[in-house]
Amino acid sequence: MEKCMKTNKQDTTELVIEGASCASCVGKIETALKNLNGVDSAEMNLALQTVSVDGSVATDVLIKAIEAAGYKAKSTNDASDDELLDEKEIADQKYYSGLMNKGWIALGLGIPMMLYGMLGGPMTVETNLERTVWLCIGVLCAGIMYFSGKHFYVGAWKSLLNHNANMDTLIALGTGTAWLYSMIVVLFPMALPEMARHVYFEATAMIIGLINLGLALEVKAKGRTSEAIKRLIGLQEKTARVVRDNKEIDIAIEQVLLDDIVRVRPGGKIPVDGVVMQGHSTIDESMLTGEPMPVEKVTGDKVVAGTLNKSGSILFKATHIGKDTALAQIINMVKRAQNSKPPIGRLADVIAAYFVPTIMIISIASALIWLNWGPDPTVAFAVISATTVLIIACPCALGLATPMSVMVGIGKAAEAGVLIRNGEALQTASKITAMILDKTGTITEGAPKLTDIIIADDSYTENQILTTLASLEKGSEHPLAQAIVDSAVERKLELGEVSDFQAITGMGVEANLDDQNLLFGDQKLMLANEVAVNDYVAQAQALAAEAKTPMYFAIDKKLVAIVAVADPIKADSIAAIKRLQMSGIKVVMITGDNNVTANAVAKKVGISQVYSEVLPEEKSRKVAELQAQGEIVGMTGDGINDAPALALANVGFAIGTGTDVAIESADITLMRGSLHGLADAIAISKATLSNIKQNLFGAFIYNAAGVPLAAGVLYPFFGILLNPVIAGAAMAFSSLTVVSNANRLRLFKAKDH
Repeated sequence: MEKCMKTNKQDTTELVIEGASCASCVGKIETALKNLNGVDSAEMNLALQTVSVDGSVATDVLIKAIEAAGYKAKSTNDASDDELLDEKEIADQKYYSGLMNKGWIALGLGIPMMLYGMLGGPMTVETNLERTVWLCIGVLCAGIMYFSGKHFYVGAWKSLLNHNANMDTLIALGTGTAWLYSMIVVLFPMALPEMARHVYFEATAMIIGLINLGLALEVKAKGRTSEAIKRLIGLQEKTARVVRDNKEIDIAIEQVLLDDIVRVRPGGKIPVDGVVMQGHSTIDESMLTGEPMPVEKVTGDKVVAGTLNKSGSILFKATHIGKDTALAQIINMVKRAQNSKPPIGRLADVIAAYFVPTIMIISIASALIWLNWGPDPTVAFAVISATTVLIIACPCALGLATPMSVMVGIGKAAEAGVLIRNGEALQTASKITAMILDKTGTITEGAPKLTDIIIADDSYTENQILTTLASLEKGSEHPLAQAIVDSAVERKLELGEVSDFQAITGMGVEANLDDQNLLFGDQKLMLANEVAVNDYVAQAQALAAEAKTPMYFAIDKKLVAIVAVADPIKADSIAAIKRLQMSGIKVVMITGDNNVTANAVAKKVGISQVYSEVLPEEKSRKVAELQAQGEIVGMTGDGINDAPALALANVGFAIGTGTDVAIESADITLMRGSLHGLADAIAISKATLSNIKQNLFGAFIYNAAGVPLAAGVLYPFFGILLNPVIAGAAMAFSSLTVVSNANRLRLFKAKDH
C-alpha cells in the first residue's frame, strides 16, 4: 500500500502566517512570495493561516519577504505534525479567548450607549455638561479602541507602509472616522451646525466588539474543519517495541531505525511501515483505505503505519520510518491539497485584490455626495455613510469562502480513502462527463483465478485433476499457470514432480508424470495430438463468452477435463459503475484484452462502449478522442501502461493498489481497490464545489447588496440609512455564515454501497 503514497518530490516549505485577515492579505502574501527568484508557486490557506511554497529559496528569505509585506511568518518544517497540531490548538485557544475578552469589553461600553440612544437619550453636544460627559466617554472609547481594536489599527498601519489595503484598513478607517468625528463634535461643537452635533462613540465600540466576537466564533468554527487531519495524525503511534540484542524494548517512534525488527501484539497499532517476517494476523486498514474488512497478513506481506493489528502477534522489518511512512505521506498530501486553490477560488482572489481600494473609493464618493446633496446635517450623514460602507464591505467572507470548503471536502475525501492531490482536481472531478475504466486491475481483480473444472472422464476426481495440473504448471511463470497452482495450494494438495516438460509456443505445455503423458493447452494443441474434444467445444466456447479462458487437459491422449481461468470482476464493480451512470457519467471500458473477453466483461458490468485490443500507447489517444468530442474525461487505471492516459485525462484516478508510475501520473488516488471510491470521489467533489459556490454567492451577494445600502441608496425613497453598528454585526455574521456552511460538508455522506 505504501506505493499509493508516493508524491511528486518538490522542495516545499510550509510557513505559518500571523496577521492575515482577509482575501486581500492572501493576495499580498502570495504576490510577495511569487516575486522572489526561485519560487515556482505559493498558495496560502486563509482558514489554516499557512502558506506552501515550492521552489529553491531559503526559508529565511521567504520569511523576510512576508515580513516586508507587513505580516509575520515562521517555518513548520522542523516540527512534527503532532507538535504543530498541538501548538496550533493552543495558539487558537489563546487567540479565541483574547478575541472574546476584547469583544465583550468593547460591547460593555457600546451596548449601554446604544440602549441609551434607543431609549431617547440625547446623543448630541449642546451644553458644557454634555461636553464633559461625552469627552470622558470619548477617552474611554479611545481606551477601548486601543485594548480591543489595536490589532486592526496595527494591521492597517502595516498595510499602509507597504502600500496595501486589507480588511484591517476598512475597519480602522470606519471606526476611526466615527470616533474622530465624534471628538470634533465634543471639542469644537460651535464649529458645526446644531443638527450635526451628534456623537457616534457607540458605533465605534459596538463595531469593534461585534467584529471581535465574529472573529472569535470563526476561530472556533474553523477548528472543526481540521478534524480529518487531526484523526490522521491521531493514527500515528507514539512508541514501538523493537527487538535489539535479542531483547524487546519500547522506544519512542522517532528512534525506530530502518531494518529494525518490530513486534506488534494483538490490539496494537502498526508504528511504521514494514514487511512481516514472522507470525500471522489480520490487520484493520479501514482508517486509511475505508475498506471495512480486516486484511490477512502472513510472512512477506506489507504492513502500514497507523493500521490496527486485530488478532495475532507479528514481527516485521521496518522499511519506511518517520516522514517516509505511508501515513506521513497521506497527511502531507492532504495538507498540501487543503492549501491548494481550485480555479473558482482564484477568481475570488483576483476580485479581492481590487476590492478594498474600490470600497475606499465608494466610501469617499458616498461621503462627498452626502456633503453636497444630502439633507442637513450633511456632515453627519456623510460620516455615517462613509463609515458604514467601510465596515460592511470587509472581505472576510470572500477570503474564507473557498479554503473553508476545500479543507472540509478534501478532509472528507481522505476519510473515505480518497486522496485528492490539488484543488483543481477537486473542482474538475465535479464536471466529469465521461469516465474511462481500464479493465484489468480496475474493474477486475487483476489476478487470474481458477473458476471451473469440467470433468470429461469420471475416473478422475476434481482434486486429482487439480493435483496433476498444478504439478505440471508449478514451474511456469505464466499468470494462468499461477492461478492453477494457487488453487491447489489453497486446497493443500500435495504436488508431484514432472519430467520432460516442454512449452509449445502459442498452444500449451506437455510433460510426463508417473509414466503418464500430460497435455494442457488450447484446442489446437489437442487437435495436433489427435485428442478428441468435439463433445466439449461448445462448453469451452460458453466459458469464453463469460470472459473466462478455457484450456483442455488430456492424459495419455484422452481428454479428462476442461479447466477455465478468469480474472474475476470485483465484487462491487457492477454497483459502483451503476452509481457513476446514474449520476449522468458515460462509462467507457478500455483494455488490451481480446474482443470476446472485453465484451463479456463489459456486458456483465453494464458498460456499452468498449475499446478492446488497445495497445498501451493507444490508451491516451482514446482519451484525446473523447476530449475532442467535448467530453470532460476521467481516466481510471492501475498499471504502468495507464500512466500516459492518466496524465492526459482532465482528471486521472489511480487505484491505490496499483503501480507507483500510475499513481504519480494521477490527480486522485483511490486507497482501496473498489470503484466505489471513484464514485465517492466524484460525489464529494460535487458536494464541495456546490458548497464553494454557495459560499461565494453568499459573500458576493452580501457585499453587492450591503454596499449600496450602506451608501444610503434607499434613503431618498424610504428614509432608511443603515446604522454602522448593524453593518458591523452583518459583516461578522457573514463570515460566520460562510464558516458554518462549509462545516455542513462534514455531515456529507456518499450514497450507501
